[in-house]
Amino acid sequence: MWIDSHCHLDAPEFDADRDAVVQRAREAGVQRLLLPAVAAAHFDAVRQLAHQHGAAYALGLHPLYVEAADPGDLGRLREALAAQRGDPALVAVGEIGLDHFVPGLDLERQQQVYVEQLKIARDAALPVVLHVRRSADALLAGLNRVEVPGGIVHAFNGSREQAMRFVERGFALGFGGAMTFERALQIRRLAAELPAEAIVLETDAPDIPPQWLYRTAAERAAGRTSRNEPAELPRIARTLGDLRGWSEAETAAVTSANVRRVLPRLQG
Repeated sequence: MWIDSHCHLDAPEFDADRDAVVQRAREAGVQRLLLPAVAAAHFDAVRQLAHQHGAAYALGLHPLYVEAADPGDLGRLREALAAQRGDPALVAVGEIGLDHFVPGLDLERQQQVYVEQLKIARDAALPVVLHVRRSADALLAGLNRVEVPGGIVHAFNGSREQAMRFVERGFALGFGGAMTFERALQIRRLAAELPAEAIVLETDAPDIPPQWLYRTAAERAAGRTSRNEPAELPRIARTLGDLRGWSEAETAAVTSANVRRVLPRLQG
């Protein structure tokens, strides 16, 4: 059984055929999805989709959305986690973190909201799903200040040293479509060389399409789309298996066990 540890099923790209997307995933052997929220306005929709489709979910404020967030959204997150604390489908706080890649963002505001969400996760005794883009060291500094029970570092693309510092704190690292590009040398090296227990698989659907779905800027301008889906996970996994010399069954067993370990409520 495959687990897609990061899928934005609530995204508008899926509005026209969401049920079919889930059905294709199941037919491909992807039996569990983790649906992270990105804004307080999405909390109810993500929770409802998780229950409708037998998925798991996480609640949090994404760093790219914090500037537009209402001042009361941190309180709404705390309230939502408290209200749903008995819901076995709620497995983490996320997607939270820091984005130092997109220009012009309020990094101080991001940092403030990130640390406050770590405190919320700590108080709720929940792991976190972290967004990291050129921000690994800053994320680790936050984890040094506020200890949380591990989780997943989504779409990791840092150094091996940074990777191991996350692993030592109880995190697994998410690998997905970017790993399928032959020129993604650092990501592929990490996927091949990190300890087996450090790796989980994800699609980030509808984003981060794998190589076979990628469209150039000219193709996108001409109307060709490159929507990613959770059904692509087994094919993405074959890249990981090739890099590590694992069989398909071994890749599924190892990565699924890792997701359950770092997100213990998925055990049920």
